[in-house]
Amino acid sequence: MRPVRPVLAVLAVLVTAALLLVLSANRDRPVRKKYGLVFDAGSTHTALYVYQWPADKENGTGIVSQVESCTVNGSGISSYADNPAEAGASLKPCLAKAMTIIPAEQQRETPTYLGATAGMRLLREQNSTKAEQVFAEVSKAIREYPVDFRGARILTGNEEGAFGWITVNYLLETLIKYSFTGKWTQPPVEDVVGALDLGGASTQITFLPGTAAGDENTRALLRLYGTNYSVYTHSYLCYGLKEVLKRLLASLHQDGLYAQQISQPCYPKGYQENITIAEIYDSPCVPIPSMLSPAQILTVTGAGNPALCRTAILKLFNFTCGANRTCGFDGVYQPPVRGQFFAFSAFYYNLHFLNLTEEPSLSSVNDTLWKFCSRNWMTLQKDFPTRNKTHLRDSCAAGSYILTLLLQGYKFDNGTWHNIHFRKQVSNVDVGWTLGYMLNLTNMIPSETPQKVVWLPKSRWIAATVILAITVLLIFCLIAAICYWKDSSGYESL
Repeated sequence: MRPVRPVLAVLAVLVTAALLLVLSANRDRPVRKKYGLVFDAGSTHTALYVYQWPADKENGTGIVSQVESCTVNGSGISSYADNPAEAGASLKPCLAKAMTIIPAEQQRETPTYLGATAGMRLLREQNSTKAEQVFAEVSKAIREYPVDFRGARILTGNEEGAFGWITVNYLLETLIKYSFTGKWTQPPVEDVVGALDLGGASTQITFLPGTAAGDENTRALLRLYGTNYSVYTHSYLCYGLKEVLKRLLASLHQDGLYAQQISQPCYPKGYQENITIAEIYDSPCVPIPSMLSPAQILTVTGAGNPALCRTAILKLFNFTCGANRTCGFDGVYQPPVRGQFFAFSAFYYNLHFLNLTEEPSLSSVNDTLWKFCSRNWMTLQKDFPTRNKTHLRDSCAAGSYILTLLLQGYKFDNGTWHNIHFRKQVSNVDVGWTLGYMLNLTNMIPSETPQKVVWLPKSRWIAATVILAITVLLIFCLIAAICYWKDSSGYESL
């Protein structure tokens, strides 16, 4: 009888070698990626975000990553109203940087978008022709690069809020979650979080209310992964940080009967500067009174008085609500805040500077802000030598405004303050409206639930097929060998 065990060992080695060979080849083959570009053309600056995802998993979740963000030099594109060509030119360095990241053979299939927000909404109100010229120039600049440019447009305030809400919940996987069993599961609706966004010209609040919307203008109907969401969302134009700081100065100027000296309680003691009327009254949020000359010089002096600072900021709001109506401010309907909230953009940046983003108590926030607002300009500059002087000057006013907006405006209180989480990123992706915007326009969030089957990429199907073929062939050889030795030896079993 010929020995069988050595033959079995040889066959086992062959099977193992074949498996390792195929799996190694499949592992070494790079997974093909897809890319997307989104310009966030805000009121104070423009940023380009480069997103990446596996080509075989477009309708998955939690799979889009941010590989680059590039801040465009200069102000927002709306500031180039009188020189629109410069708006287009300003985008080119970031576009050139993106081209070094995206493989050349994939650039022409990379979807590219530009979305503009409140700064361009205000410019369109002021002068629609100039707004169109700016868009024409930025579109022309983007088309000079080998990308799939799909247009530039101005988002509505509600779109900005809704896309920010989609972004944060997509990244947190609170809309749908992929389980270890290979199935898509629907997390409890209580896991869905609200979104708080603060830009230069507007602020947005978006969340799932506990009751039916009382105003159709503040409702966004979204169908995501087979689930309907009736989301409350509202954008307050002219309540972005840059516009609020101008409105605050204008209000103080008017309270002083348009005197040439303005005492600014939110500026540090010892701070003083000269500005023109045109620097304050230069947008639809702050229209210039007819009796004032744009070239007139004003002297602004810091008073460093936190109590007067908060009083002056409160005057910028109208907290009157109609009968039998709940509202945030300026008479806009808002149901009571509910659930957890992620606050990003200027909410995060300004409170992070004051070390107030690690979820301290409300009393601690108040105490820290009060002490900061009482400091003088000389010691602040010594303690924060690298801080931009304009940002340092405005930090008290920004922090006081954020606190007023969240507490008196959006109606958070001692009981709900701890539900606000100040974040710049989630899963290493910047939080904002841009990712939600791209996911929506590329149909990467399907309206229906993804199939329950785990679909393998094409390369892995090929590998699996090869492995199966080799295994079947070797099993066939093994059976033939067994039959041969059985017949030649006369044994009934091995």
